[in-house]
Amino acid sequence: MNERLLVLNPAAFNWSMITPVLPELILLAIGVALVLLDLFAPRQRQMLPWMTVLGVSAVLLMNGAMSVPPDTSFMLVNDTYATFFSTLCLGSVILAALMRESYTSLVQSHQGEFYSLLVFSAVGMMVMVASVDLITIYLGLELMALPIYVLTGMHKKEKRTSEAAAKYFLMGVFASALLLFGMSLVFGLTGSSNLPAIGAYIKNHGLAANPALVAALALMVAGLCFKVAVVPFHMWTPDVYDGAPSVLTAFMSVGPKAAGFAIFGRIMLEIFPDLQANWGPVLVLLAVLTMAVGNIVALVQSSLKRMLAYSAIAHAGYALLGIAAGTASGMAAAMSYLFIYLFMNMGAFAILIIFSQGQEARESIDCCKGMAARNPLLALCMLIFMFSLTGIPPTGGFTGKFYLFQSALAAGYTGAVIAAVLLSAVSAFFYLRIIRLMYMSSPEEQPAIIAPTAGIMVALGIAVAGTLFLGITPGVLFDWAQRAMLP
Repeated sequence: MNERLLVLNPAAFNWSMITPVLPELILLAIGVALVLLDLFAPRQRQMLPWMTVLGVSAVLLMNGAMSVPPDTSFMLVNDTYATFFSTLCLGSVILAALMRESYTSLVQSHQGEFYSLLVFSAVGMMVMVASVDLITIYLGLELMALPIYVLTGMHKKEKRTSEAAAKYFLMGVFASALLLFGMSLVFGLTGSSNLPAIGAYIKNHGLAANPALVAALALMVAGLCFKVAVVPFHMWTPDVYDGAPSVLTAFMSVGPKAAGFAIFGRIMLEIFPDLQANWGPVLVLLAVLTMAVGNIVALVQSSLKRMLAYSAIAHAGYALLGIAAGTASGMAAAMSYLFIYLFMNMGAFAILIIFSQGQEARESIDCCKGMAARNPLLALCMLIFMFSLTGIPPTGGFTGKFYLFQSALAAGYTGAVIAAVLLSAVSAFFYLRIIRLMYMSSPEEQPAIIAPTAGIMVALGIAVAGTLFLGITPGVLFDWAQRAMLP
């Protein structure tokens, strides 16, 4: 009570108190500014995507340059782990805003609130990745999810969009309830919501074998698996990804998923390290099932967008292998893979938007036929992204999988690595099918491609550069991820 009075006392206030949350506060201000600009300056609405990009980029640079000593007694920390995931999440916001600039002109509709909701969701993601307390983890999770529920159903005239929003909301609420129930059990057992304090209490009091703690672990794993689309908790993903606007699907498959893996890693490695013998094999099994379902079901998809949705499920399985290893190097490998996935997946969705000209009816795989003849540059970009998603050198997808498989082998999961390699070979069938259609099929009266706008071309340039650079010089990213895992 006395501590609270000191915080509320203006004389005792110090600006250093808000330093750990300064990036989040600035993002909130940017979101509000975007709302006001959309309402009161309609003639400047075309500047909304560029203002979003500039504002979020400034926060990204500031967050990376901040040197605040981590203090785990506070609910949010500014450690290298948080900086890594914040960079990833903010990067997905920047690319989504650039892609939306083109999408708006293609579908001939303006929804200025898209950018403010995107920024508000980014605030939730930043709170999640910087949280070392169960309370702020849950608050950040809901702050991230609520704007995305709204964004999913923004196209009210599309029936499948409304259906996707309803499914996402209902499944999201269910997953949050499971996660919250598990958190409440952990709090009841340890009397604390602080992650380091909980981990220390479990170790010092020998609670690793407590059935209630195992039940809490199971509930939290189930809730987190829902959030990152791990089989068998993936049921909502294909329909929601397929029904949501393409730009939002690209964002959802990267930013929120990365934030989910961030808290997945913190919780498993800080609260339950002593139970790794229990949850490690379970996560490995879920990872293999996720890779199998995602890759095999993607084989029979006729929609490029739905194929990428199942592809996103499969790649969640690859990333989960790193967490299942239960080591710092395994988590660093998962972090590196998620960062590479940012570029190759959002780049593929950018090409999809250009191919389909923003129309959901033109999202079939057949729209890729003869693309090399109609637009060689876009076909080359798509080839790079498909190679990377398959895991073919010298792209980032190959190096990302290499580090993941290496960490899983070191943890003793040889069978899982063999299964992952075989399933990667299966994925080559549907990824390379796109390349075959682009380069070895005739256009067959496909409509002419509308010239891409500056926004989506910038997004494509960033995605291609990131995919190739991280494939040629992978050590830079992996070293950063390893530093983030140091105590």
